[in-house]
Amino acid sequence: MSELQAARALLTAGAVRERGHEMLRLALAGALPDWRVDLARLEPLADLTAEVIRSRYPDLAVPFHARWRHFVVGGRDLWAELAERTDWKDRDARARAAFDLAITSVLLDAGAGMAWRFRDARTDSVSGRSEGLAVASFRLFEAGAFSRDDAPLKADALADLSTQALAHGFQVSDANPLVGLEGRAALLRRLGEQTHARPDLFALKSAPRPGGLYDLLAARAVDGRLPAPAILEALLEGLGPIWSGRLTIMGLPMGDTWRHPAILRPDSTDGLVPLHKLSQWLAYSLIEPLEAAGIAVTDIDGLTGLAEYRNGGLLLDGGVLVATDPVAAALPLDVADPLVVAWRSLTVALLDRIAPLVRERLGLSAEAFPLARVLEGGTWAAGRRLAAERRLDGGPPLAILSDGAVF
Repeated sequence: MSELQAARALLTAGAVRERGHEMLRLALAGALPDWRVDLARLEPLADLTAEVIRSRYPDLAVPFHARWRHFVVGGRDLWAELAERTDWKDRDARARAAFDLAITSVLLDAGAGMAWRFRDARTDSVSGRSEGLAVASFRLFEAGAFSRDDAPLKADALADLSTQALAHGFQVSDANPLVGLEGRAALLRRLGEQTHARPDLFALKSAPRPGGLYDLLAARAVDGRLPAPAILEALLEGLGPIWSGRLTIMGLPMGDTWRHPAILRPDSTDGLVPLHKLSQWLAYSLIEPLEAAGIAVTDIDGLTGLAEYRNGGLLLDGGVLVATDPVAAALPLDVADPLVVAWRSLTVALLDRIAPLVRERLGLSAEAFPLARVLEGGTWAAGRRLAAERRLDGGPPLAILSDGAVF
């Protein structure tokens, strides 16, 4: 395998899972300096997660972990309402619009900070964090802030999006600060530039726009079926260049891939740990638009758990992960710090460990209750519950310095 092929292999969900489990083996062997793992604590966390699932979804009809959940506000499904009053010419046009919304909204879904809130007059709601970011991005999309013309429900003008326009749409002020505002705006501008730079990916049957990826994935489906990991691979190919300041290997953008000295390889991937959190969150979020367009998405568990602070916080607050130096772990940490890289990678592997324990408690099979449902039901919500119990602001157990483009 060439150096470039070895690097390209890291742009897969399989590589995220493989290196996560390698990190876990190292930790269990006492070979990871920043963390130790207490697997006995997985059982009570599985109990908690199953309890949270039953309380949130008593019928156990848990949807997939996806951005669409955050467009439901006060019992109103904003996307369903929008779709009902919109006359798309066919299901492909609707799918492109759904892709435009999901991609822009997910890319804006990095940690907002504890102070920021969005007030939505039409639903009479006030929300922060992921939920607030979702409603704010939905309202921007609905109003045509991402569109070039009078047809608002598309995102073909992202390259011209100003930070000021995003700040206005997100109601940012000195009294309502949003972490990483400039980073979010710059990310969407680079996305717009990339859609024009790669018409082979984004403009198969429409003007260049993120929604053009729908046509690419539809073309890659075989007999109307598409494996979920193929969604991620298309996203990593298409969106790779938009991540500023990230690692590249022989010109290949590596996205959410970081270095850790414990991961040893005799090639260009030595020390590299792929995580692809936002891209996998986006892959999960594109499943429903694809299926609504008649494409069956298979191998859902080919994607991994998400290496972010709610799932990782569940494991840390629940005592499965224990920092060997609590003082160091309490300091503000850069996302590239090996302590953070290991925490995120361990989270991926440990979510694979907790998922079957949760299914066992619910009496459901892996086929009926894939990881995407465990996350939604689920570990993400249980992580938030523990955070609220342990910290007044409900924030994460680690203080991560974010540029608005990782978490």
